[in-house]
Amino acid sequence: MADPAGDPVVVAVDIGTTSVKVVAYDTRGRQLAGHSTGYRLDEPQPGYAEQDPQNILDAVIGSIRATVAALDRPVAGLSFGSAMHSLIGLDGRGDPLTPSITWADSRASRQAERLRAVPSGLALHRRTGTPVHPMAPLPKLLWFAEQEPRLFETVARWVGIKDWVLLRLCGTLVTDYSLASASGLLDIHQLTWDNEALAIAGISESQLPRLVDTTAVLPRVTPQTAAATGLPARTPVVVGAGDGPLANLGLGAVRPGVMACSIGTSGAMRVMVERPGVDPLGGVFCYALTERRWVVGGAINNGGIVLRWAGDALAPDLGAHAERELTALAARAPVGSGGLIMLPYLLNERAPHWSALPRGAYVGLTRGHRREHLVRAALEGVCQQLALVLASVRAAGNEVREIRASGGFARSGLWRQMLADVLGMPVSFPTGPEGSGFGAALLGMQALGLIPSIDVAADLVRIEETVRPDAAAAATYAALLPLFAELYDALVPTFTSLRRLAPGLPPEPVPAPPPT
Repeated sequence: MADPAGDPVVVAVDIGTTSVKVVAYDTRGRQLAGHSTGYRLDEPQPGYAEQDPQNILDAVIGSIRATVAALDRPVAGLSFGSAMHSLIGLDGRGDPLTPSITWADSRASRQAERLRAVPSGLALHRRTGTPVHPMAPLPKLLWFAEQEPRLFETVARWVGIKDWVLLRLCGTLVTDYSLASASGLLDIHQLTWDNEALAIAGISESQLPRLVDTTAVLPRVTPQTAAATGLPARTPVVVGAGDGPLANLGLGAVRPGVMACSIGTSGAMRVMVERPGVDPLGGVFCYALTERRWVVGGAINNGGIVLRWAGDALAPDLGAHAERELTALAARAPVGSGGLIMLPYLLNERAPHWSALPRGAYVGLTRGHRREHLVRAALEGVCQQLALVLASVRAAGNEVREIRASGGFARSGLWRQMLADVLGMPVSFPTGPEGSGFGAALLGMQALGLIPSIDVAADLVRIEETVRPDAAAAATYAALLPLFAELYDALVPTFTSLRRLAPGLPPEPVPAPPPT
């Protein structure tokens, strides 16, 4: 039997919305070392959500250095994952001309709505797999062309944050099929840049990185990267994929009917399929993991950020980082929050409506409600939105017989139980919390020939706990879900009027930056 101490090690680099997480894994799935570094998400005005690319690069290098220093064996390679839908404009030398515009940025709302309103909008969604929504790079490119035309004309290349980090670490500009499939610019059926999408965006193929497989290997890091990280210069780097598809892999949700659910800052539900495709109504996305593995599902903008807002707005006396105290407060309220429903659309919303119009709302508020009811209703709203995504995935013809979940919310027993109750299905929680990071490591191991296939994920992932729905609570949530669903349609005219009136109203308060 092989000595476990001699198992090869792959270091996974997961570039998230608020932090980078670097973890070293061996081929048995064991975590050997890791380091995380946070960075700011800047919101300089309502609708903006952007970051300094250099801060993210510094965090990546520092976390790799700390992880490598903690290992007692050589590194077989790095493998990358990244948050999806980011956009950065570069000059001819590869230096950023813009911040990294994140998925949460909604400045391109009007451009997205124009595209969605024409018949070709749904056809574009079906061809590219990416909903026409301000999260996606395509509407963001339109915004730059219309609002910053001089800047737009000077940009030599448009890239995502992982593309730029790899350019700095390895000296090569490429993008993988996974992140490209989330751009709104890739024909997912042909795996080529979509000519119509490029024409709409007003850019050429030469302004985009070269397309490569997610298992593509860059043979070395630059000498500067080697010196900064402590890695040998010949360390291979696997390009990797988007964090959504990687989360499925990291949770072992690689077989038909097994859905991955994640709630971090945002949230998502995805099931893996073997051929790309979008449902006729355009309620789900379709993103690549490999050329033969795709995920179909939906993402929500408002996950853990809703809990953070509840702490800031409803319970500031509990202090920062008071997640445990907040969920304990919510536990004092009954299931269903005494008839109080919250639409948790603090950052507008994505699946299944894919609209930048909605705002958050409490409905059913009475004099008897207290802040514990408001906090619990906020958590319930996040779970109810995920239930709508689950229904859309099923409506697209996909079987869902098992759910595996990960993310920061899983630290809360209340939230675990609430998710199972709202979905009306058992929810399993794997032992390790780093779904997308482990997925990046597994993809890297396959690319480097260290494991035969990513299918081993189904056997390597160990289930820590399976939470089964409480019958009475599930019945309550099942009765409330249709009300939650119909509130969106009922309030669309109000959302529209609010946006029309916004220029004449006092400006919205700018949120304080989240803690790093």
